[in-house]
Formats: sequence, C-alpha cells, structure tokens
Amino acid sequence: MRCYVLMGVSGCGKSSVGVALAVTCGMTFIDGDDLHPQSNIEKMSRGIPLTDADRAPWLADVGHVLAKGSKPVVIGCSALKKKYRNIIRSEVPEPVHFLHLDASQDVLARRVAGRGGHFMPKALLDSQFEALERLETDEWGGRIDIAQAYPHVIAQAETYVRETMI
Repeated sequence: MRCYVLMGVSGCGKSSVGVALAVTCGMTFIDGDDLHPQSNIEKMSRGIPLTDADRAPWLADVGHVLAKGSKPVVIGCSALKKKYRNIIRSEVPEPVHFLHLDASQDVLARRVAGRGGHFMPKALLDSQFEALERLETDEWGGRIDIAQAYPHVIAQAETYVRETMI
C-alpha cells in the first residue's frame, strides 16, 4: 500500500501532519488544497460552501495524483463524505488509506480562528462538521485524535503508515 489521505475538516492539521509523514516515512506530500480550481478557492474565500458538483472534479484530481505517484504518497484532503472518498478511490487502482484527523468542533474552531493566511474562513467550519461522515468499517484507515500533543499525533500517523506500507 502506498496511497494515503489525511482527511478531516479545516484546521485539523492535514498539511502539518502530511509534511511530517513525508519526512519520517519517505513519502511525497501533496496538499489537496493546491489541486482546487481557482473557482473553488474564490467561492470558499467568500464564505460559500462548495457543492458536490464543485467538489467532484477536484476529488477526481486528488485520485489521479495519488494513482500516478511512483513512491508512497500522502495527500491532505478533507474527504468529508464517503461518496467523496469513493470518488478518490475510483481513480486509484490500489487501496487508499484514509487517516481521519479528528477532534471536537470546539477544538477545531479555536485552531481555525488562530491561523491566518488561509482561504477557508472559520464560518465554513460548521458546514464541514454537518457534512462529515466518519470512516465506516468497510473503509481502509483509522482515526487520530488531534486534541492530543502534536508529537503523539505524528507518532500515531507514522505507526499506521509503517504498519500498512508495502
């Protein structure tokens, strides 16, 4: 297995955990936000939630990027609903593992409020929590509680990747 997605709502640490995994596990990290078309970024910047139609091409691109990697790849991508994860999986000819970086809405609201320079405003966090569908038993992956200390989050993610990477 060489395809991993760090999933979760805005502010959960997809980028920081992804960069750490890239270093500790010799993976390529790609920030899924960089794959959004400009129209999606503009919409979110104005505080307008994306529709499923807005997301579908972006999610397919996430899958394409995962599939074409020549070494293990980790992508940070919200992948909030199972149908979104299915779009990603449909583009990849091997299993895709999803690590859900998770915490309470209060914890994540504080994190989002404290970060600057990101196109995703705090106001859209509620809509993300409303859309969130946790991983189901038929999906490869696991949950990591990001309310714990950052080194523990990284250690859990690294352990999961090392135990599943072939």
